Order: sequence, then C-alpha cells, then structure tokens
Amino acid sequence: MKSIIVITGASSGFGLMTARALAHAGHTVYAGMRETAGRNAPRVTEVRQYASEQGVDLRAIEMDVASQASVDAAIAQIIANHGRLDVVVHNAGHMSYGPAEAFTPEQVAALYDINVLSTQRVNRAALPRLRKQGRGLVVWVSSSSTRGGTPPYLAPYFAAKAGMDALAVSYAGELARWGIETSIVVPGAFTQGTHHFAHAGTPADGVVAKAYAAGPTSDLSEVAFKGLAALEPVDADPQAVADAIVAVVDMPFGKRPFRVHVDPSQDGAEIVNGVADRVRAELLRRIGLEDILHPRVVA
Repeated sequence: MKSIIVITGASSGFGLMTARALAHAGHTVYAGMRETAGRNAPRVTEVRQYASEQGVDLRAIEMDVASQASVDAAIAQIIANHGRLDVVVHNAGHMSYGPAEAFTPEQVAALYDINVLSTQRVNRAALPRLRKQGRGLVVWVSSSSTRGGTPPYLAPYFAAKAGMDALAVSYAGELARWGIETSIVVPGAFTQGTHHFAHAGTPADGVVAKAYAAGPTSDLSEVAFKGLAALEPVDADPQAVADAIVAVVDMPFGKRPFRVHVDPSQDGAEIVNGVADRVRAELLRRIGLEDILHPRVVA
C-alpha cells in the first residue's frame, strides 16, 4: 500500500538516500529541507528532475525543523494535498567534532535544537493527524553512539542523539494505544559516503581547542577519526540505512521491529540496546502496561 511520507533533513545524506529509496518503493515522499528558495534551490531542482526521470513520486518541501511555523506549514500542506499522513521519518541532525570543553553552551544548545527539539516540533505538527487517523508510523534515525562505544571529541553530538533516542522510546509507549507504531533505526559510524563528518561543527572557543591540540590530548582527534574509519569495512555503504528504513515502512502494521541496527563497525550498541529494551519491556509488564509495547489496532 502506498504511504504518504515526510522525511526531515532530506537535502543530503541518509535523508536524501531514504527519500529516493522510499519513492522507488512506490510511496509518495516529501523530502523536507530548509531554504528551498535559497541555498537548497539547486537541490529542489535535482529532486524534481530525479522524480521525473525515474517516474517516482518524490517532492521537495520547505521545512526548517528549527522553526515551528515552518514545520506546521509543511505538515499542513501535505495533509491538504492528500487528506492524510502515514509515516514521519525523523532524520534531521547535525554532528560536531572537537573537545567538548571548547564548544560554547550556545553551540551545544544549537545541537540539541536540531537533533532533539526538531523532532518535538514535527511531532506536535504531525501527531494530531496520525492520532485522528488511528494509524501511523514514526521512524527515528538514532545513532549507535547513544549506547555503543564512545570515542572522544564527539560529546555534544553523542549527548544530543542520546536525548533524541530517549524521547523516541518514551513516545513509543505513549503513542501505541493511538494505533501509531514506532521503529528506531540505529546507524553506526559511516565515515564515508555521506557529508556527516565533513560538515561537522567545530568548537567556537579557539583558545581551548588549541590547548587540547597542543597538550597531552594532541593526538586524540587524529587517532579517534582514523580508528573509526579503520573499524568500518571497506564495503560499508550508507545506502544500507535507507534500505533498512524502506524495509521497516513496507512491513505489515504491528510487525515492525522496535529497533533496527545498521552498524558495519559493530561498536556494541546492538548489545547494550538489546539489554535496555528488554529492561524497558519487563518494567512495563511489571507495572501493568504490557499492552503499550505494541501498537493497538484502532477501529
């Protein structure tokens, strides 16, 4: 069955790959991105041309996840066009790289805004419709960094993704009785094939950053990045993340996995998440809320 899908942060990387893959799977896909009349205008043209050449229903839509008004307008437009919205994919995010102390509080807050608060803006715009329908799917693109091995110099990003993952887990239980299903997709550290690392934010406090670069931690940055890259198999392909999301979307309602790991480096997140998710399930059973472990079929 064709779904109406919106993906945040879909101008590049996992988002754009996923948007294209879902469109090829037969769905109507809105690729959310900001500055569609400015910086991303060429991307809008590319999306339109790609859709025409490939014969798929892929559309760019203005959606600045840092603005509630922008998000509200985008979701309203999608619902006006189709009378429904079936799937929300929380993909928007931004990485930072450098010693934690050298990032200003304002920089850390900005990372939280795009990685965590953006999902809240989108949910507040989209969930009223999904709850009214009594059916829907929310896919969260998390990160193995939330519970896997944690190399240095990625602290603000790790903290923000952990916040997003925690929000996803809580939302899952709160939405289940409304007939809304949750799947959390957990990519590993893909150091190639996207611009995730290349476009990472850097510390604003140059004095502190230089101190770390000259002191006993002078090798951390290079060793950490090279180590991550070395763990990644040569055939690691970020398209696997997009394919995993397509597989989740195309599964029957009620049969989708709560969490899917796509981690060629195997940094340990799947093991730790497995324990944490079992603990969550056991607690819900003990307090009489076992039913919210699965979405309810709403008549």
